[in-house]
Amino acid sequence: MSLPPSVTSPLGRARISWAFYDWANSAFPTVIITFVFAAYFTKAVGTDVASATGDWGMAMALSAFAVAIMGPLLGAVADLGGRRKPWLLFFTYACAIATALLWFVEPDPAWSLYALILVGFANFAFEMGVVFYNSMLPSLASKKIMGRISGWAWGFGYAGGLSCLALVLVAFVQTDNPLFGIPKENALNIRASVVLVALWFVVFSLPIFLFTPDKKAGALGFGPAVTSGMTMLFMTIKNIKKHMPIAKYLFARMIYTDGTNTLFAFGGIYAAGTFGMTFSELIMLGIAINVTAGIGAAVFGWIDDWIGPKKTILIAIAGLLFFCVALVVVEGKTLFWIFAVPLGTFVGPIQAASRTFMANLVPPDMETEMFGLYALSGKATSFVGPALLGWLTVMFDSQRVGMTSIIIFLVVGALLLLPLPDPTRTDKK
Repeated sequence: MSLPPSVTSPLGRARISWAFYDWANSAFPTVIITFVFAAYFTKAVGTDVASATGDWGMAMALSAFAVAIMGPLLGAVADLGGRRKPWLLFFTYACAIATALLWFVEPDPAWSLYALILVGFANFAFEMGVVFYNSMLPSLASKKIMGRISGWAWGFGYAGGLSCLALVLVAFVQTDNPLFGIPKENALNIRASVVLVALWFVVFSLPIFLFTPDKKAGALGFGPAVTSGMTMLFMTIKNIKKHMPIAKYLFARMIYTDGTNTLFAFGGIYAAGTFGMTFSELIMLGIAINVTAGIGAAVFGWIDDWIGPKKTILIAIAGLLFFCVALVVVEGKTLFWIFAVPLGTFVGPIQAASRTFMANLVPPDMETEMFGLYALSGKATSFVGPALLGWLTVMFDSQRVGMTSIIIFLVVGALLLLPLPDPTRTDKK
């Protein structure tokens, strides 16, 4: 199996720079959405933990809905306009600026609405940036090495997110003497972490804008591109039969992604509620799973190129099913750790190979529109998994029973994917 071009070559540098964007942007979901700022908001800013959690969930849901609506539309506009990097630049800096402005959020309920608006907008900008970022993959890598490039990017992402989180914890959160002499009064040390994330995103995203080429600008200006983009998106949906392989794949992905998203959203709650894990233990668990996920994404990139993205996804689903079943039936914190940590090995590959599968399917000159629909498939039914898990938990008064809903989504998603042909892999570049 041949290696990609040298990093020193223009094409190799372009690919590495593209993949490194995952390192840059992963600081936002890791520090802001998952760990540090989310915990700060629910525990210190909101009126109480329960209502703050509900408000945070609503902000995330609204931002996801906005992505589902705007992703395909702006994707179609970008395809007609030709260039993607200006859009990526805009959403990158929009996310970074909104994140930096969270510095002003004091530990007072009076700042709740301000924080929720900024977090919701920042998350929207982050997700929209990913649409344009993903759409660049087909023009950078042939089908022969696309799996490796996508897998390495996911690996970079996990490493970047964890590196930024570790820096935040060491420099600002879990220390008696925060960096730069920042005092802990009024949670200034926690608030400083958002500025670090914003700077991290801006600085480490520079390579993609400097070294990764973009498509040439199209003949249409912005106004005509918007009008034509709306028409093109409408025609794509109207003539969906012409894109039936993509539609079937996106439906399958929508189901198994609901399972993986629910696993991440409620895994910590399950660990705390059923196995009595403390907050510190949950942080360590999250870090450990992200490490195995990053390793899995990078290693399975080679497997993706070898056997194809469909088989890679099915292997990843099988691995997740094995460990999810184990986590539902085991007793004791030690066994939970034993089965939870290696589970991450299959989380990274399912995400990376899903992107590769889509990149192999998209028609030329429709990449961004199709990746907008790809984003839609990841957001449209994101409420179903948590709702089913919650209903089963209440109905049977058992978190274990509730967690079985994740198994259902993974099995159904695999069954829907199974009859689909693997994307054509005849490109020998």
